[in-house]
Amino acid sequence: MNGMFLVAEGLGALLCVLVVVLIVLVIVALSCFKIVPQANAYVVERLGAYQGTWSVGFHFKFPIIDRIAKRVILKEQVVDFPPQPVITRDNVTMRIDTVVFYQITDPKLFVYGVENPLMAIENLTATTLRNIIGEMELDQTLTSREIINTKMRASLDVATDPWGIKVNRVELKNIMPPAAIQDAMEKQMKAERERREAVTKAEGEKKASILEAEGKKAAAILTAEAEKESAILRAEAEKEKKIKEAEGQAEAIRKVQEANAEGIRMIREAGADEAVLKIKSLEAFAAAANGQATKIIIPSEIQGIAGLAASAKEVLDK
Repeated sequence: MNGMFLVAEGLGALLCVLVVVLIVLVIVALSCFKIVPQANAYVVERLGAYQGTWSVGFHFKFPIIDRIAKRVILKEQVVDFPPQPVITRDNVTMRIDTVVFYQITDPKLFVYGVENPLMAIENLTATTLRNIIGEMELDQTLTSREIINTKMRASLDVATDPWGIKVNRVELKNIMPPAAIQDAMEKQMKAERERREAVTKAEGEKKASILEAEGKKAAAILTAEAEKESAILRAEAEKEKKIKEAEGQAEAIRKVQEANAEGIRMIREAGADEAVLKIKSLEAFAAAANGQATKIIIPSEIQGIAGLAASAKEVLDK
């Protein structure tokens, strides 16, 4: 019985060991399968030497002899470096902080090219910035950000290429000159704003004066045109009045002449002789003599009739 009990205990212990070993083997086997996510790369070493770079997907590594040396992010990354003291060509000390946008293009060079890539980029950025700013004066530095950014990007991109890093762009975040220079710049900017305000005000007043003068000119032109139109209308009205008056007088004369002609025609139709007609003419001149004329010219034949009439009057008186 004791022997059978010992055998059972031995089998139980062996079974436990087998279970533990099986669990360990499963864990080890599972650890050998790796999935590389998007925008990532794994640098793998075998027995301490570079074995390869895994891209996105499913991969298997041998246990113990293979290991993942570095997980590398392939997305564009941003690093903000603290302000760096720089000196311009005219000996003005200022502080400039930069922002670098970079991307890892070769994971193997990134892992084995430099010990601390970010520190290396920071030191390289500071050195490059000092070299560029040292060739420029203060005013040029403050107004040439794009030029500085372009020069720094080109220099850093060339320097970081052996490290498997590509510098996409560099931005100067802040340019901080000394306090005294900042005060002077603020005063200068204030004076410039006041000058622009004065110029703008003067231009506004000038435009207002021009508009006012143009308004007065337009009003004077309209007034003159109105007076001209009024004078033309008055002249046309006076002309029309005189024409109507002349036409009325002509019509009256025509009516008088027609009446005289009609009277003469009726006298002739009545059989009046030459003596009657001459007497009528004399009566007409007598009527004319009663008017405002100072002189009256009488034809000779009418004078004879007048003499005949006077003789006849004397005979009748006697």
